[in-house]
Amino acid sequence: MTAASPAADGDEPDPAVSPGRRFEPDLRSMTRINLRPIASPMPLGFFTIAIASVMTGCLQLGILGEEARTAVAFTVLPAFVLQLLVSFLAFGARDVIAATLMAVFAGSWLPYSLIMLSGAADGLKVLGVFNLALLCFGALMTAVTGPKRALWLVLAVSLPRWAATGLAGVTGAEWLTRTSGVLGLVVALVAMYTAFALMLEDMRSEQVLPIGRSGPAHLAVEGDLAVQLRNLERQAGVRRTL
Repeated sequence: MTAASPAADGDEPDPAVSPGRRFEPDLRSMTRINLRPIASPMPLGFFTIAIASVMTGCLQLGILGEEARTAVAFTVLPAFVLQLLVSFLAFGARDVIAATLMAVFAGSWLPYSLIMLSGAADGLKVLGVFNLALLCFGALMTAVTGPKRALWLVLAVSLPRWAATGLAGVTGAEWLTRTSGVLGLVVALVAMYTAFALMLEDMRSEQVLPIGRSGPAHLAVEGDLAVQLRNLERQAGVRRTL
């Protein structure tokens, strides 16, 4: 997204203006803002959440034994890169909510993988505190993702998992670890459905499976071009400061 503001020539000086001061003309009629359409990265983000949640959930449930910790960590590590890519593309698409959510999810997979790989002392307890911090983040995010029901639903099922994982790490309670594993599979199911619904929507240019958009999120998909460009001059990347 770029804004071009060519300089104006031939302006007559105003005798009422004190020497040394120069006033720019109104450049709005000469300004062009270029937008580059991109493919939606959100299906990739949700599929990544689903796959990583299945792997960590199976480890917590004991389906994969303790000796599989290193292998699971290597399997989950690419989720960091993929979701960071999704976040970068979402920022470029001017969706700060989706970009922030995907960036934080990316940041959650990296420490998990590194701690599992390194076997750091008190690693599970540290991850427990980390997940409780994620719980606070998620609670705040649910307050602003209401119109985006797909994001809101993934967050809603992630909150109890973060709570169970955090408490399991801090207390060492085995039943909380198993509960977190079950919730991880629930998160995977919800994320998988959301990713599939968004892919169908993009492929057919219409909603096929219900996603539950409302308010601004609904207008962003169903509204015309004038709705998409409303208040564009006030958005990050166009205005002078964030």
